[in-house]
Amino acid sequence: MNPAPTCCILTVSDTCFAKLKQDSAGRELEKAVNTALPKFRIVHKEIVPDDRQKIIDQLNKWVGEQCNLILTTGGTGFSPRDVTPEATRAVIEREAPGVTHEMISRSLEMTPMGMLSRAVCGIAGKTLIINLPGSETGAVECFSFVQTCIPHAIALITDDQDVVKKDHKKIKKRVRFIDGCEPSSVVVNQVAERPRESPYPMLEVEEALDLILKECTVPVETVRLVIEDSLHRVLAEDVLSYDDIPPFDASMKDGYAVRASDGDGPRKIRNAAAAGDAPNLLPLEAGEAVRIGTGFRQELMRSSKSKIQRRLGSDLSKNTTIFLKGERLKFAHIGVLAAVGKSTVTIYKPASVGVFTTGNELKEHYEDLQPGQIRDSNRLALINLLKEYHYDCDDYGIIKDEPDIIKKAIATALTLNDVLITTGGVSMGEFDFIKRVLIEDFNATIHFGRVNMKPGKPTTFATLEYEGVKKIVFGLPGNPVSACVTCLLFVIPLLRHLEGENEWQFPVIPYVVSTHKSSCSDPRPEYVRAIVSYVDGKIVATPNGGQVSSRLNSLVGANGLMLLPGSMIPAKEYLSHIILIGDIKAR
Repeated sequence: MNPAPTCCILTVSDTCFAKLKQDSAGRELEKAVNTALPKFRIVHKEIVPDDRQKIIDQLNKWVGEQCNLILTTGGTGFSPRDVTPEATRAVIEREAPGVTHEMISRSLEMTPMGMLSRAVCGIAGKTLIINLPGSETGAVECFSFVQTCIPHAIALITDDQDVVKKDHKKIKKRVRFIDGCEPSSVVVNQVAERPRESPYPMLEVEEALDLILKECTVPVETVRLVIEDSLHRVLAEDVLSYDDIPPFDASMKDGYAVRASDGDGPRKIRNAAAAGDAPNLLPLEAGEAVRIGTGFRQELMRSSKSKIQRRLGSDLSKNTTIFLKGERLKFAHIGVLAAVGKSTVTIYKPASVGVFTTGNELKEHYEDLQPGQIRDSNRLALINLLKEYHYDCDDYGIIKDEPDIIKKAIATALTLNDVLITTGGVSMGEFDFIKRVLIEDFNATIHFGRVNMKPGKPTTFATLEYEGVKKIVFGLPGNPVSACVTCLLFVIPLLRHLEGENEWQFPVIPYVVSTHKSSCSDPRPEYVRAIVSYVDGKIVATPNGGQVSSRLNSLVGANGLMLLPGSMIPAKEYLSHIILIGDIKAR
């Protein structure tokens, strides 16, 4: 993982430099950068007078530090002291006239005075320099005109091929989405002819998961990362210790080194030695002692078998295996890697995931609702559920229940992603088109379209070849809880498995469940969202409120999925199990 790109902001103004007025343009520009380019880190902000050489010196200083982006504000007009463009030209090696053209042309749409800008943009070393106007409004507006191109420009300048390729795929995606995917082959408005029952056999949860793992033999790529960026990733190699830990015999406690032959009695302190001090190899004289600190290299006690010593290699021996391939790295792993001198590790690249939700009734969470509309909670819940288990994903938004639009969305996502997760549109309604589009437009194989479970019955799993590469599609139900529960039961285990993790399954503990007072006629096993606690030496699971599949709040605070058998009889106990999706709570 590359470090965060850096940005410097230079205000060019005689009056601001003399503190006769505040630097409002620089302040507002900083806010605009933080909002538009959140991954960029602003490392320097300076104010210089309208002096050509001082501008040149400051620009060269930041270019020498390999700052990725320098934004200047001020000094781009017709005033005799407006010399920022001339100073910039003295520093850059190549101009970027397209960036300047965009700012001027967009400014002219607002005011004819835009033609009076003399701004210069260009490249110096690994740095992109952009001149912006000196007014607060002008600086922020002109920055907004070009902000979308800046990350890609920096990737090109720094030769970051991963970002460049991904951006090119996104451009390809946008062209396809706008100009033309062929229309979908799915014929709509055949309400009378649509099947009323699913043609797909009902699978048990275990059968469905086994089928997913069998069909998803996607090649896993590896990448080498510095250990600072490897948290939560899965090792693709066995890791050996470079060094002995500790690398020398060391004291375990603060104390004194003495001659045992002196017996009891007072000692003369020769000196004190702290951890890291070079040892004094002169033997102790009779009646002498040395004050030593924890971790001190005990050359003075080589002949001793003292129990207060950590012997060389007692924690880890050189060239021993400390971690195995398939382990997911946590904070302690990173600490041990640092201790043994391992600065990089080979990890498995996680599968790339895309998510979209379908429904004509859906609106974004920040939009006002009209009658019959609801806010889309599924997509954000799924995206953040994936993040909670250390998987990022691409968000493709809300897709209308129209075959042409669904086809474009699927093609768009499969261009960039290994795995596509959709939510909604997989039941038997006249506007549920996901399975039909997958089959008729992408020649996908639907491995299952129904699972014997509650919630989540219409869960769909498919694979297909797209642009010569095998792709995986999960069609999750539209009810919020159904989507999240099936993501936990099927998608997360698969992503862990694809990432090469040894322990890809959630922990399962046996549990005796009692029936409710009334009988349950639903034959489907139910995955009840529960709070699992440790009380008086026993594990206790309590359903987390109402369990209807639309009540997403039942997952808030839940750390387990308690399996209740179908068609339960009152006053009877069943040996079942709980799938732990979080840590057990103490009460």
